[in-house]
Amino acid sequence: MSLLSLQPSSRHYAIRQLRFSDAGDEGDTQRAVPIEAPIAIEVCGIKYAVMMATPSDLREYAVGFALSERLVQRADQIRNIDILSANGGWVVQILLPSELTATVCTRARTRVSESSCGLCGLESIEQILRPLPPVTARIQTDRAAIAQALSTLEDHQPLGRATGAVHAAAMCAPDGRILLAREDVGRHNALDKLIGALALKGIDPSSGFFVLSARCSYELVEKTVRAGCPMLVTVSAPTSLAIDRATKAGLTLVALARPDSAMILCDALGNIA
Repeated sequence: MSLLSLQPSSRHYAIRQLRFSDAGDEGDTQRAVPIEAPIAIEVCGIKYAVMMATPSDLREYAVGFALSERLVQRADQIRNIDILSANGGWVVQILLPSELTATVCTRARTRVSESSCGLCGLESIEQILRPLPPVTARIQTDRAAIAQALSTLEDHQPLGRATGAVHAAAMCAPDGRILLAREDVGRHNALDKLIGALALKGIDPSSGFFVLSARCSYELVEKTVRAGCPMLVTVSAPTSLAIDRATKAGLTLVALARPDSAMILCDALGNIA
């Protein structure tokens, strides 16, 4: 396996600091900037997608992407992952068993256009309101646990601290301890990396909750539900579709989460005490 996912995830640029208050300069300095690069995903030799992402933890990203796209049901169905640098970007080659190739072909045909959020073409828009699998997992957590996770999230964001320009996705135990976190310039990529890392480490997403340093968009709800996680917490505001999809699936959804407050948008299973 060619694993190049440990490449640097940021780059330093020479800048000139400008101040507005006194019209002065602070002089020349260096600024860490997160790397954003095209990541071409090939599945069973089929060109499946090109995403803009941070080229770190790409093996975990490949696993999470395959799970989120419903190309596989389990990480152990993936036979091999090759990660290669090419033409200013990266190529992630995922090999699945031959019996899953038809699924890949069907899904690939719907991906008429691509964006970093994974929205895929007109045919998939027609299917966007298909029912999600119902959330059945339950955890017992409380406001103190949510506050604990939020207060320690920055400790798990080395790239975020260095650049101020990436998102983080974290898996938390019901008591608020952060078990694992991943970062990326794209909020959905960060969550895919986390889902892949959990699968590879054998950590069950249904045993805790996700926290994301992002707005609560519908695709984060979808990925969380399909991963089997019963609760999603985001630091920014939700969209209407995110709330509707979470409510129908039974996902506990918390948004605008701050150290001193948060909004519970739905908690059908009573996961928050």
